[in-house]
Amino acid sequence: MKRFFLVAGILFCLLKINAQQISIGDSAVVSLITCSPGEEVYSKFGHTAIRIDDSTRGVDLVFNYGIFSFETENFYYKFIKGETDYQLGIYDTKYFLPEYKQRNSIVWEQILNLTLDEKKKLIGLLLKNYEPENRTYRYNFIFDNCASRPRDKILSAIDGYVKYRPVSEPKTFRQWVGMYVGTDTWLKFGIDIVFGMDADREANLNESMFLPDNLMYEFQTAQIHSPGTKIRELVSEKKLLIDKSSTSVQTDSVFYKPVTVFIILLVLGIVLTVWDIKESKRHFKFFDTVLLVITGIGGLIAFYLMFFSLHPLVRSNLNLLWLNPLNLFVALFIWIKPMRVVLFYYQIVNILLLLTALFAFALSVQSFNIASFPLIVLLLMRSTSWFALTKRRIFKSHKMN
Repeated sequence: MKRFFLVAGILFCLLKINAQQISIGDSAVVSLITCSPGEEVYSKFGHTAIRIDDSTRGVDLVFNYGIFSFETENFYYKFIKGETDYQLGIYDTKYFLPEYKQRNSIVWEQILNLTLDEKKKLIGLLLKNYEPENRTYRYNFIFDNCASRPRDKILSAIDGYVKYRPVSEPKTFRQWVGMYVGTDTWLKFGIDIVFGMDADREANLNESMFLPDNLMYEFQTAQIHSPGTKIRELVSEKKLLIDKSSTSVQTDSVFYKPVTVFIILLVLGIVLTVWDIKESKRHFKFFDTVLLVITGIGGLIAFYLMFFSLHPLVRSNLNLLWLNPLNLFVALFIWIKPMRVVLFYYQIVNILLLLTALFAFALSVQSFNIASFPLIVLLLMRSTSWFALTKRRIFKSHKMN
């Protein structure tokens, strides 16, 4: 019900804006709004918006490039493929701020030091972008998102150019993302699995502003250089609109962390492998089936993103050396005795791929998640022992014949 009234209020505001087309005076304030990250995955990196506030004209509006709906047809499929469409929305600030207060985010406002002509030009650009045929855009997490769009509109409205005085140390895309998702979390592990070699390229200053926090920091020290006029600061004032209430920090148990889980799995695999070789003289197929299915599904996702997705940073993914999509078929074939010879030769290739993955890991050809190391070792160990035991059976059967 709360969501209904929020949407109804926003729709009412949109109709009002279309009618008045926003008229501002000399006292109008244009600012950049930055919201700190939330707990949900889609809000992990924060948010950016533009605020137009003119109390003398009764205008206090937010231009928000982060509008999307989970109810869009085939939303999750489109999201995975990189075909998610976002929209520019405009609504009263009184509808915007409570949402971020409810999710306990910090909201900063940076008042931009723009001339009246620049403010009017910016509003004109935003309204042009808000026209029905222009308001929808193809969202790109890195190069075209809710932070880069407001930045580009602001820069386009300025008479002159903006000179930055970098405040952040250069980092790769993977490192920037890692700052927001943790070092040993399942989300970080999943992101590192689908990110390819492009994610290890150092982001330049402009590219690093895909993160709202970075945009805020760089704007804070930037200067406007206009022809024939004095250099001015881009931001004239910074305000705290919403503070974060104190909350207890919850930390996951060490046993829920990827590294711990996979080390335990590796130890279990070592015990089973020793048992296979010394005692049973056969492979524990159930364990291998589970391992192959999990890595096969992971490989299928990485393969799909690498070759069919429009997402940036997922190309040239060396994780496919050890996350082999063919493992899904192998998980079935190991239960079919006539496939033994075929799988024998498959394991030769697979062992070479796993060794190559370890070399790539050691040489940092691509940044691998540390939690993947015990998995690679486990896969190599199980494949090698399977190869050795199968070779023994094949040769034994040939001698008997």
